[in-house]
Amino acid sequence: MAEEKRFFLDVRRSANGVAWVHRLDRRQENTALAIAQADGIPDLVARVLAGRGVGADEAARFLDPTIRDLLPDPASLSGMDAAAERLARAIGRGERVAIFGDYDVDGAASSALMKRFLSHYGVESEIYIPDRIFEGYGPNPDAMRELVARGASLIVTVDCGTNSGPSVAAANEAGAEVVVIDHHQVGGPLPDAVAVVNPNREDDLSGQGYLCAAGVVFLVIVQTMKLLREAGHPLPPPDLLGLLDLVALATVCDVVPLTGVNRAFVVKGLAVARRLGNPGLAALARVARIGEPLGPFHFSFLIGPRINAGGRIGDAALGSRLLATDDPVEAAAIAETLDRLNQERQAMEHAMLEQARAEADAELARGAGPAILVTGSDDWHPGVVGLLASRLKDHARRPVFAIAFGVDGIGTGSGRSIVGFDLGRLVREAAEKGFIVKGGGHAMAAGITIERTRLGDLRAFFEERAGEEVFRLNSEETLKVDAALSAEGATVELLDTLEHAGPYGAGHPAPILVLPRHRIIDIRIVGNGHMRVAFRSEMGGSLQGMAFRAENTALGAFLVAGRGQTVHVAGTLSSNFWNGRRSAQFRIVDAAAVT
Repeated sequence: MAEEKRFFLDVRRSANGVAWVHRLDRRQENTALAIAQADGIPDLVARVLAGRGVGADEAARFLDPTIRDLLPDPASLSGMDAAAERLARAIGRGERVAIFGDYDVDGAASSALMKRFLSHYGVESEIYIPDRIFEGYGPNPDAMRELVARGASLIVTVDCGTNSGPSVAAANEAGAEVVVIDHHQVGGPLPDAVAVVNPNREDDLSGQGYLCAAGVVFLVIVQTMKLLREAGHPLPPPDLLGLLDLVALATVCDVVPLTGVNRAFVVKGLAVARRLGNPGLAALARVARIGEPLGPFHFSFLIGPRINAGGRIGDAALGSRLLATDDPVEAAAIAETLDRLNQERQAMEHAMLEQARAEADAELARGAGPAILVTGSDDWHPGVVGLLASRLKDHARRPVFAIAFGVDGIGTGSGRSIVGFDLGRLVREAAEKGFIVKGGGHAMAAGITIERTRLGDLRAFFEERAGEEVFRLNSEETLKVDAALSAEGATVELLDTLEHAGPYGAGHPAPILVLPRHRIIDIRIVGNGHMRVAFRSEMGGSLQGMAFRAENTALGAFLVAGRGQTVHVAGTLSSNFWNGRRSAQFRIVDAAAVT
């Protein structure tokens, strides 16, 4: 029998329109107690672990994840042996290899990872990243033939290729072999490649489908090194652990679950990244003015967007070139270019978001509005629609598609979903029924190509297939709270304690803490729509908080109206570095009236 929902501070409808509930049920409360008693782990950390499904006998190992303990057997992935054998043969023969990657962070990191591995053995390779606008996602026949014409006898696709049968066939016909390394869902028959290594293949029983592409590339490299070692290759192996900064970057930015070996990738990879041994990462940290040790936040919001900016509105290959280079001068030049492109992207996104939000609000003003919001414009840049969909999804609290239409009436769209709704499945069904030209993706994100004339049909199809489920998920949405906290208790020491249970991200969410009955003593708009809020507890302690992108939101309106009043505030605790000093800062995610 399911346990009755327990409301936290009896908040049944917050500023964001959701109920606050205790994350831990009674059984997990007991597990937290057992963890704290058995391992001497602080109570709050024990609660964090128990609330995320960590058992009492797993806690100590969870807090100290190692690659050795958590790395799966690479050979357990379908196609792995054939892929590793072909790569080992290319290394042994000194063949010329082309690496065909995607234009996002995972694609850039995966490409750079493979290039660095091959370079260690003296193998000449080039990275090819398609133009998002003119070529679209994944391999295309013309590009594959061009790579063969430039001398590639082996093409390795990373973060793409699973659904690219015609392009793989074109490479084969031109005289090259192809190895596919990917993690995307399969949309049809596998291509006729030497090997397709993708843990999301239907016949793959490895259980590693949660890996990003860079994680799969890492496993392929491990298996290839094993074969080279067994064959007695004269060169010593590369320092694979020294390349984990790239795997960690991709794992965080591709928003895959931080569980299993992914957690070890990020923990160990962050340690490598903080040494700034990769000239590209070091250059990006400088242009982003990061003055503290790199963490998941910096990867997600400062490093990742700059790498992505090249693929969105500039040269798609800049990110992979940056992460693959060992030349500090070249790295600095590319990082400056990416920083400039990111600023242009931000300005473009801001203008597009104003238009899209006005359209969305008009839709939502008519009753409950559509279950899936579909917006589009002739004036939008197709490289920014994914960011637009993400912002609108947070604003409307429902799945959203943003579509950039060209003069030919064909639109390139990107969709973002809410937790619990599989958008990729819906898009594949829409493609099968002919409502869109093509489309694909996964549960939380998808891409489509659509004719303008079919937009009304697509909206009707979405409403028919998704309406009941989306509105049910909305009605059941809650904010799961880990514990209460006072301003006095928000210390650097507590931060260190909580970070020991991190890193946090997809599949391992940051602890949500609540400041009960704290007074809003000051509030200011800073930066691009952010709010800086100062709180004071009933005992007189003070704490600075930040509500990111809260202006013009329900949360922002609540905070402004609450100036001088006592409220409950929910959020996460984070580090704030200023003038060489570190302090605790509260990142506000919701608030509620005191009843």
